[in-house]
Amino acid sequence: MATQDTGPLVDATVRDRLRFARQSLSRRLPTPGEGVVGYLFLVPAFLLFGVFLAFPILYTLYLSFFRFRGVSNETILWIDTGFFSYRLTRIADLQFVGLQNYTTMLSDTLFHQALFNTTFILVVQVPLMVGLALLFAVALNASFVRFRGVFRTVLALPVSANLVAYSTVFLLMMQESGLVNYVLSSVGLPTIPWLTSSFWSRMTIVGAVTWRWTGYNMIILLAGLQNVPQQLYEAAEIDGANRFEKFRYVTVPQLRPVLLFVFVTSTIGTFKLFSEPVIINGGGAPLDSTITIVQYIYQTAFIDFRLGYASALTYVLIGVVSVLSAVQLRAGGSNDA
Repeated sequence: MATQDTGPLVDATVRDRLRFARQSLSRRLPTPGEGVVGYLFLVPAFLLFGVFLAFPILYTLYLSFFRFRGVSNETILWIDTGFFSYRLTRIADLQFVGLQNYTTMLSDTLFHQALFNTTFILVVQVPLMVGLALLFAVALNASFVRFRGVFRTVLALPVSANLVAYSTVFLLMMQESGLVNYVLSSVGLPTIPWLTSSFWSRMTIVGAVTWRWTGYNMIILLAGLQNVPQQLYEAAEIDGANRFEKFRYVTVPQLRPVLLFVFVTSTIGTFKLFSEPVIINGGGAPLDSTITIVQYIYQTAFIDFRLGYASALTYVLIGVVSVLSAVQLRAGGSNDA
């Protein structure tokens, strides 16, 4: 009888082990409802990212070490099945030059001028714009101000303006006989050569960019102000703090993350300026006083067809913006009051 009962017990043990092994394997493998289907939905996004973002970024880096000599006709792959024919050629005819494109920048005076113009606009325009945005945000956050919704809408409206349209309007306003000089002469002030002077042509770009983006940054800062706890202001009042002291010791520290975000995004946006300098330069402003780095990259790549040098300029620009952003994040992220 004992030998007859052993077989079923062994079979049950084997079945239990197989079941436990299958369950363990099932837990390790992604189920169709959790992993596989999710990855299938992500495949189109990965393909689009790879084709339109990752490949151009990597190919631009590759191209920066070459000299572009035109479109290539060299065949890489030829498929001919009788019903279907396809010929794959090289993207471009390139000549390897190593670091020559990068060393050329050391003696490129127009690149130096473009870097100076962009830095000038950055140093003047960003603090001015952020300061005005913070001033408007604090004013519109006050409880005694009436029609705050109307003022917010009016101040934020310029951000919806078309880049070319508003740049053209500023160009017309800054003409020698334009609206701005007419107002200055009407009040007895001397007119300003907005489009003929190197300094004032850069200030024209500063004014245009400040007008467009101040309201946008004001909305961001206003949202940050509305998240500041009122208990902090009440405690400051109990300690005898006046309005300026509350602004300095309560508002500004509480707004530090928002101000950091505004400064970093404004810095990146300034280095990407293109439409405003192109329009203002086309209206008669000196090229060497208004050209920015992005405008110079465009001119080098699509007018002079020096794609290798333009690619090197692009990566230098990325490096400059990355360093400045890292410095701002490190300085603004400090916990020192």
